[in-house]
Amino acid sequence: MAGGTAPGRVPLVAVAHGSRDPRAAATVAALLDQVRLARPEVPVRAAYLDHCTPTLGQALDGLEEAVVLPLLLTEAYHSRVDLPAALNEVRAHEPRLRVRYGSTLGPHPLLLSALERRLAQAGVPAGDPDTAVVLVSAGSSDAMANTVISELARAWRRSGWWAVSAAYASAAEPAPAQAVAALSRAGAPRVVVAPYLLAPGYFADKVRRSTLEAGAAIVSDVLGPAPELVDVLLERYESAQWPAQWRPVPLAG
Repeated sequence: MAGGTAPGRVPLVAVAHGSRDPRAAATVAALLDQVRLARPEVPVRAAYLDHCTPTLGQALDGLEEAVVLPLLLTEAYHSRVDLPAALNEVRAHEPRLRVRYGSTLGPHPLLLSALERRLAQAGVPAGDPDTAVVLVSAGSSDAMANTVISELARAWRRSGWWAVSAAYASAAEPAPAQAVAALSRAGAPRVVVAPYLLAPGYFADKVRRSTLEAGAAIVSDVLGPAPELVDVLLERYESAQWPAQWRPVPLAG
């Protein structure tokens, strides 16, 4: 394997799911550009599990070591199975490659701050007692991943909102439009929607369309390259390098 790594400058390889929608890759690129500005001494590369290039193998090519971080908001099938399988495939061909596998972006308290930032940009003050929020994640077939979102909604409710309800764009219920309708029936003065999504694409468009039709007053933007995500990503990068917190790459399958 060609090339090496300067001491203290272990490359960060951020792995997103990937999408056929070019806006998603553009958002990942913008987020990683902010990471480079914050830590110019750290080599940063993007990789994708599906639909886009570079693949993880292509992003790791030429490296002797790397910190691989899932650009995923919840720990579920992609972070526990798909990404480890891709890593194991790469290491089968490059056994000398040293990989430190970091945690997913969420859950993390700063992500609530990022959600509030996006709502504020849409004109919704944080913790407005006359506003109910629908917190929408992509959804997962993994019940534990969905439970993380419902727990996040309960924690956010303590910020002063009229209510906060979790909803899922796929694979679980309630659907976002159902959650909006339920809050309206319960008497919420105003219902807004906060997409817990990294990038624009099919789910974000579907959530916006369906919840506005269901009566939502406002749908905020996706998280995108929010400064809070930059901080979380760099925190995950640093944590992955502490020996006591190293995570071995799980065996896929």
